[in-house]
Amino acid sequence: MAARQMSLTPELVARCWREIRDTGPDPEAMHLDDGDYDSLLDALQAELPDSEPLWLFGYGSLIWKPEFDYVEDRVALARGWHRSFCMNMTRWRGTKESPGLMMALDSGGQCKGVAFRLADDDRREQLGRLLRREVTLKPTSYRPRMLKLASEAGPLKALAFVINRNGLTYSGPLDEAKVVDRLAISCGHWGSGADYLYNTVKNLEERGIHDRHLWRLQRLVAERITALNP
Repeated sequence: MAARQMSLTPELVARCWREIRDTGPDPEAMHLDDGDYDSLLDALQAELPDSEPLWLFGYGSLIWKPEFDYVEDRVALARGWHRSFCMNMTRWRGTKESPGLMMALDSGGQCKGVAFRLADDDRREQLGRLLRREVTLKPTSYRPRMLKLASEAGPLKALAFVINRNGLTYSGPLDEAKVVDRLAISCGHWGSGADYLYNTVKNLEERGIHDRHLWRLQRLVAERITALNP
């Protein structure tokens, strides 16, 4: 089967890029410290005995920018969760003046992504790096949670980062037009919302995962960028 042609192209994504200076962590926000991370790691280790493999579920940027070592990967399905652009970003891929959006797993529906099995010899160190990347603020944007996944090779249990609806960055439900606008306009020092969407859809498709909602979004964002930046 021929690969689907995305409407959102690298050329359109390039129109969204702007030079943005990183203003650093929000001085008004509370951030996790070493003690907080140690407590999180202790709690996770209690749920993840050394006798069991450690899997991590990627549904967005972890698929195309994992920043961790893994020894095996599988396409897997999480039931009861779906991808949602429900996280406000005032840094990284947005600014306080023009907030961006990033995805998280929110309850309901289902989500097909990629499960990565981490090596057994340095699990705590790798988990520590992951937590410091994904969980930074108090109250946290993400909650680490163990999910039951289905895959062609059989069921497995994996760690995933799901939205904390009581977190500082939770946007609440947003209508599609607002999501499209923010993805087409927002940019931070890491890049634009359009770049994030493009890479996620592209890498999902390359693994044979067709997310109809994201496919529609990439088309609408492409149309919006074209209208804003002819």
